[in-house]
Amino acid sequence: MEYTQYIRSSLLKKFEFHNYGHALEILSAAFPNEWSDVQDCLDQLYISIDDLRAAGGNETAIPKKFDDVLYPKGWSEIRITGDLLVKLYPRRANQRGRFSDVPFDERTIEGYIDGHNIDFIKGKVAFDLEWNSKDQTFDRDLLAMRTYFDCGLIEVGIIVTRSKELNDIFKETLDSNGKPLISKYGASTTWMGKLEYRLKSRRNGGCPILAIGIKKPCVEGY
Repeated sequence: MEYTQYIRSSLLKKFEFHNYGHALEILSAAFPNEWSDVQDCLDQLYISIDDLRAAGGNETAIPKKFDDVLYPKGWSEIRITGDLLVKLYPRRANQRGRFSDVPFDERTIEGYIDGHNIDFIKGKVAFDLEWNSKDQTFDRDLLAMRTYFDCGLIEVGIIVTRSKELNDIFKETLDSNGKPLISKYGASTTWMGKLEYRLKSRRNGGCPILAIGIKKPCVEGY
């Protein structure tokens, strides 16, 4: 990977990185403090087998590990709403292509932007974690990030999710009922394969995205 110079060497074995829209270059050059915070968080991430067995999807102890590091560094969850004000300007008499400076009508579309929230934002960097939700959650995340980007609120987004190789652990690890964990972490949940094809089809719009996959070395004992 030609962009590994932007990533701490300690992270290269623990995570996979997929760079869309030069997200890594933007993070390193324009937002070094925010990128350092995220790398600190990734450096500290270790997951136990008990963490894997815990029920609750994105409400388990794993997302809390990110909260504990990022919130004290000034990251916060943000939700935006916005109304659209549309102004209609009449053409000036006998002046084709020239319009009045005063609108003859205004219309407000309430809730034009609504319901978009992101797990963590600091400055103009957005960060979302998707550990084990339905894979359609990625559509929500990417729409939120492109909306924030289009509104000028962020310049780059980061999404962390599971790497495919964690399936090897899920297949050999049993839950409390004696069933392999792979039944809990199914193909239709949030993992890198479900995120990548959405990014390749540019569902993020113009927002640069760094996709990060959690690999086996993040799990204690592997």
